[in-house]
Amino acid sequence: MPRYRDLFRTPEFTPLFLTGAAHTAAQTVAGLGLATLVFRATGSPLLSALALFGPSLAQLIGATTLLSAADRLPPRAAISGIALFFALGTAVLAVPGLPAWAVFLVLLAEGLAAALGGGVRHGLLNEVLAREHFLLGRSVTNMAVGACQIGGFAAGGLLIALFSPRGTVLVGAGLYLTAALLARLGLGARPPRAAGRASVGETWRTNRLLLSSPARRRAYLALWVPNGLIVGCESLFVPYDPERAGLLFACAALGMLLGDTAVGRFLPARLRGRIRFPLQALLAAPFPVFALDPALPLALLAVTVSASGYAAGLLHQERLMALVPEELVGHALGLHTSGMLALQGASAALAGTLAQYTSPRTGMVVLALASLTVTYSLARAEGRAQGPTSVSPSGSRPSPRRARRRTA
Repeated sequence: MPRYRDLFRTPEFTPLFLTGAAHTAAQTVAGLGLATLVFRATGSPLLSALALFGPSLAQLIGATTLLSAADRLPPRAAISGIALFFALGTAVLAVPGLPAWAVFLVLLAEGLAAALGGGVRHGLLNEVLAREHFLLGRSVTNMAVGACQIGGFAAGGLLIALFSPRGTVLVGAGLYLTAALLARLGLGARPPRAAGRASVGETWRTNRLLLSSPARRRAYLALWVPNGLIVGCESLFVPYDPERAGLLFACAALGMLLGDTAVGRFLPARLRGRIRFPLQALLAAPFPVFALDPALPLALLAVTVSASGYAAGLLHQERLMALVPEELVGHALGLHTSGMLALQGASAALAGTLAQYTSPRTGMVVLALASLTVTYSLARAEGRAQGPTSVSPSGSRPSPRRARRRTA
């Protein structure tokens, strides 16, 4: 079994890892500051949720227009340029008196750029690492997301308390600038992974190809919908408890970190296919406790346990990679990331709307039950498609290479 030290001995993995960590920290700090700023100014749970997760919703547009460029741009230039764009855009969000329409216009532009950036980064990770190290590499990057979110939400809450939400947003802009410098100075110059000219038409053609296989469609839906609905639950932490929202977000990040560590490093390969959907169901199972307005310790425990279920995404990604041709890896991973984040943004909007007309607790419970329903339906569909003979007596599945030939 590959080990973490093997990854950090791989050329370019460390600077790519640090670039992603700085980007996540920036997104966390700036997002919490902006959501708090919007909530204090408007008192609206919907606008607060959209301020935190609105760029994710905008990724749907990027996934249908820009994604063909993910494999057709030099990775170093694309990653550093996108991080610099985020630094400038986030600095604009901190301008006093900026009207609400301008705030959301900047968030829309950042969401479009993020759709492209996700495909470039994940495609480069697949290029830097051997295929047998990909799951562990994604586990480590997800762990970095968890750790940076824990630190980012804690630091963001502290910065808001000591200074102001606007100052917190500026700190996020500085972290984006750090990510741009890390990418520019640490990554090597690589040519694009694919030839040809990027275009909207090419993006649509490749998206249709990737979604033409029922197995790939199920993998994408499993990556997009159940966890997107749970992110909608989390988007209500600020209106649910404005003073302790940072602590709730930090516990969610801790749960994600623990789950990714357990699955990426210790889960045997023979169990991965069997545990994908039960682990994903764990995402939603604890949230109905919020219907009882739990005490803070129970709420923190529920959020931590729930977030450990995000590790199911690693297993669904591994399944997706077994079904995707090599030349489409960057586009396929970009489509996964953009669709996932777009569903998160849509779920945040839905959650905010429910909370606007009912309460944050009600919004959390309704979305959690919807997530459980989708997970159960996908698990049933997967079981019917595979049939009783699709798994060998040892529990192993067909090799990725054979699977790609059948479904590409």
